[in-house]
Amino acid sequence: MTDEDLARLRAHDSNISRYRRLLKTNLSDLERGFLERRLSEERCAVESLAHPAPTPQTTAGRSEVCS
Repeated sequence: MTDEDLARLRAHDSNISRYRRLLKTNLSDLERGFLERRLSEERCAVESLAHPAPTPQTTAGRSEVCS
């Protein structure tokens, strides 16, 4: 893993912590929905960095969990 990838992981982890902290506060349904979507996106980004997708010739029949 490169230094750039590690920096990205730290940034995503920081965002995840921030969104979790914000979700513990008093929010409207709209705000809560936004934060939950962002949290999901950040988790997917971490997963993608931690486990890169295989090369295209080995992905036949495999579906992506995060979009």
